[in-house]
Amino acid sequence: MPPRIALALAIHNHQPVGNFGWVIGQVYEQAYQPMLEAIERHPGLSLSLHYSGPLLDWFRREQPGFFERLRALVASGRVELLGGGYYEPVLASLPESDRIGQLVRMADELEAIAGIRPRGAWLAERVWEPDLPLALARAGYAWTILDDAHFRAAAIPEANLWGAYVTEDQGQLLTVFGTEQGLRYRIPFGQVEDVIAYLREHATEDGTRIGIMGDDGEKFGAWPTTWDQCWGSQRWVDRFFDALEANRDWLTTVSPSSWLAREPPIGRIYVPTSSYAEMGEWALPPDESREFSRILHAAIKAGSPEARYLRGGFWRNFQVRYREINDLHKQMLRTSAKVAALGSDPGEKALIRRRAIDHLYQGQSNDGYWHGLFGGVYIAHVRLATAEHLIAAEDLADNAVRAEGGRVDGGGLVDLDLDGIAEVRLAAPGQVLGIKLDSGAGIGGWDIRAVRHALACVMRRRPEAYHRTLIEAPDGGPFATVLPVASIHGAVRSKETGLADRIHYDSHERRSGLVRFLPVDTSPDAFAAANETELGDFVDGAFELVELADDRLVVRRDGSVRAAAGGERQALRLEKRLTIGGDRRSPTLALDIVVEHRGNEPIDGRMGIEWSLIFLGGGANPAAYHEVRGERSAHDGSGAEAALTEVAAGNDAVGIRLETTIDPAADTWWAPIETVSNSDGGFERIYQGSGQLFSWPIHLQPGEQRTVRLEQRISTTRDHAAEEVAAAQAAAQVAAAQVAGAQAD
Repeated sequence: MPPRIALALAIHNHQPVGNFGWVIGQVYEQAYQPMLEAIERHPGLSLSLHYSGPLLDWFRREQPGFFERLRALVASGRVELLGGGYYEPVLASLPESDRIGQLVRMADELEAIAGIRPRGAWLAERVWEPDLPLALARAGYAWTILDDAHFRAAAIPEANLWGAYVTEDQGQLLTVFGTEQGLRYRIPFGQVEDVIAYLREHATEDGTRIGIMGDDGEKFGAWPTTWDQCWGSQRWVDRFFDALEANRDWLTTVSPSSWLAREPPIGRIYVPTSSYAEMGEWALPPDESREFSRILHAAIKAGSPEARYLRGGFWRNFQVRYREINDLHKQMLRTSAKVAALGSDPGEKALIRRRAIDHLYQGQSNDGYWHGLFGGVYIAHVRLATAEHLIAAEDLADNAVRAEGGRVDGGGLVDLDLDGIAEVRLAAPGQVLGIKLDSGAGIGGWDIRAVRHALACVMRRRPEAYHRTLIEAPDGGPFATVLPVASIHGAVRSKETGLADRIHYDSHERRSGLVRFLPVDTSPDAFAAANETELGDFVDGAFELVELADDRLVVRRDGSVRAAAGGERQALRLEKRLTIGGDRRSPTLALDIVVEHRGNEPIDGRMGIEWSLIFLGGGANPAAYHEVRGERSAHDGSGAEAALTEVAAGNDAVGIRLETTIDPAADTWWAPIETVSNSDGGFERIYQGSGQLFSWPIHLQPGEQRTVRLEQRISTTRDHAAEEVAAAQAAAQVAAAQVAGAQAD
């Protein structure tokens, strides 16, 4: 008998919460549907499929027949469906109750679809922490798939990577498989014959080895250049499936569950915190990421044995690298606690709790919480969708408490970002603000509840490791890869020319209500490109708390401003007075800035108030706009006007409009905040919001004061919470009518 081996293909399919429907439809045509058809054409194969909750929801709405085909394949024993967290969260980032809740919801849904409860769980981004077996086992899962890098981190020899191991936490047992890099990079990027030869090379006389290829289904047709390779002229997938069927005398395809039914685990293992190799690079700061990548790839290319011990950063480090990610994550934790506090009482409150949980779970989808080749925090509509669902869940929880006469947690001093230093939270029925006192007393969160829009959810332009690659090859093009075979990580593409010239870095976080002191001759272009010179120390300096009420905040900083180029710094006291008001549908915000010159030389320059807001205006979105002197322009455009007393901005599709009154009249500049980011499609320019500067030339004598005021008035055209209540009532009426009709029959 020839040497034998088993192959378990586990194809993971996912689309982010909030992704455009047309994008999902395109990927369905390019990858999801062709793969299902190929499986149907090859009855001699067995494999595993994973579809995340956002995809299952989309199939239910747009392609309900897809479920019938899946059900038939599962019933035939040819396909095993994998579970996991329903909305594809990184489980390690969630409270334990939400980990189990997401896992159980997926198991329930798959059982309803296919009639079989899943035994295996797909682990989002293969982010592993040692306590995960507890939640997975309690949710009813027996196994999951990690990366071969996980096993190397646990000191498993290379020769022993072809099998399953068991691990545990607090006595809860879990079996873990490792997706093998050689298979992962060859399928579908290598030659079919090479894949078969690679498997034959690792076959054994006793046939007790299994190779796991667990990877993204989108690479089978939806990644750049892969459709023609997989389904077009090269027909890679069908040729590969044909080869698997032709070699089944020594090469069997199995599901992990069927393998475990006949083969015991190799042994026990304890895996440290880890993810796949590339994630470790991305989690590091830019300079360290580039250096680590250079060392790792050089070691791999040289075949150095120490390569197996080289690991990058820790997934949670994204919460350190990106203030915006940390803000979302800590908002998620606060919202989870509020939803959990609703309890499990029956009746109307239970219905509200279910809706709140659904929004919370969608707000936990992994894509907005990290950045790499496929990370979504730079994708504005994905980031805003995450925030939208968190706003919705908290709003529902607060409304449920109010309905019972309870007191809702409003404003106050709260450590919002969990850095050990308290921030200020101002909350009202229509809006919630977060103000970072030790960073310019800037507004880092401004959530408008009726339309569930996070106005201040703007990304800072910051260095990324891949920017150097773009600068060195500004027009794109391939570069040498040190990976064993070609992969999505081994090419440089650019969606437009000249992107290297569009790389700009902000000197401070993109919060709103920041006070700037600039040279009087600063230009709008310098502001747009972050090339302006800051004369003061108020933009990111610490402010002291003077007064705090439910609707009012007063803070003060005794700082300084440079009087002129090369001149001495002049003492300046700056006081900010922030007041919120209005109602749920029409919240208001007023900001008064009072400056007092406490030095001994005149101060000449330009004083400004900087705002960074997002209205989802990317790609010249016709719904999003700036409005100046009654004329609208695209929100991702730029402009400058002198002596303005009123401006507006908004998004008609979101249903929000912001009107700003300025006193005294100010020079007003606006420009898009755009990042240059890398993705599976190549380098691209992405709108992250719009920066505005309201500024006044100033000449301050010692002892002189100056006061300026901005009034912000928001109007909304819809209330999502009310719409959801109306929809639920209508659905209940339809259901009641159907029951009554059935009883009458």
